[in-house]
Amino acid sequence: MKNTLFLLAVLILASNNLVAQFGKDPILNIQNEDKKFINFGYYLGFNQYDFQFEYENDIGQDILVEKSFGFNVGVLSEVRLNEFLDVRFEPGLLYTSRNLGFPGFTSEADALREVRSTYIRFPLLLKVSTRRFNNIKPFIIGGVYTSLNLGAKEDSLDDNSSGEFRMKKSVYGYELGFGIDFYTEYFKFTPSIRGVFALNDELVRDDDPNSPWTGNIAAMRTRGIFVNFTFE
Repeated sequence: MKNTLFLLAVLILASNNLVAQFGKDPILNIQNEDKKFINFGYYLGFNQYDFQFEYENDIGQDILVEKSFGFNVGVLSEVRLNEFLDVRFEPGLLYTSRNLGFPGFTSEADALREVRSTYIRFPLLLKVSTRRFNNIKPFIIGGVYTSLNLGAKEDSLDDNSSGEFRMKKSVYGYELGFGIDFYTEYFKFTPSIRGVFALNDELVRDDDPNSPWTGNIAAMRTRGIFVNFTFE
C-alpha cells in the first residue's frame, strides 16, 4: 500500500507538471539537446528489492521477505537512432537489503537471515519517446541487464547451518519503466520508475539436500522497483 501511494504521488506530481507545460507557451530550453548523436549523463536514485520464490512442494508456509530502501548511482551513455528511439547503456552501483523469515523455527537465530546485496549493474536499454511538447517529453524504456552481486557469498564454505545465506554472483534479467524528460535552462532532468525482473535462479543451496532453509526452494529470483533521477 505504501509503495502504491508513493507511485500515485509521483504520477500526480508529473501530471501537474504536464498540465502546467501545456497550459502556457514557454521558451524552449536547450533545443539542440536531443540532436546529439552521443549523449552522456549520470543518475541517482533509490530502490526496494524483493524475492520471488518457487517451491518444490506446497507446504502452506511461505518464506517472508522484509524489504527496505536502498540507493542507486551510475552513469549513462546514449546513442540517438532517430527522433523517437535511443539506445542507452547505464552501468551503475546498487545497494539493497532484505530480511528473510523462514517458517518452522523456534529460534530467531535460525529463522532470520539478513541478505545485504551490492550489485554492479550493466543495463542495455531501448528508450522510446514521444514528440517533445514544449519542455517535456514522456517515454517508456526497457531492455536487458546483467549484474554482479558483490555480497553473494557464493564461494563461502559455510551455509545456513552456520548462519550463512549464499547467493550466486551473476544475475541477469530485464527491466521495464517509464519517465518524463524535463528540459531546464541548463540541463535535462529525468525522473523515471523502473521494474526489475531477474531470470536466473540466484540461490546457492545448502550442502544438505534436505536443508530446512533451502531444501524446498525450486527457484529464487529478484524482483524490484527503483526510481532514478537522471541529469544530462
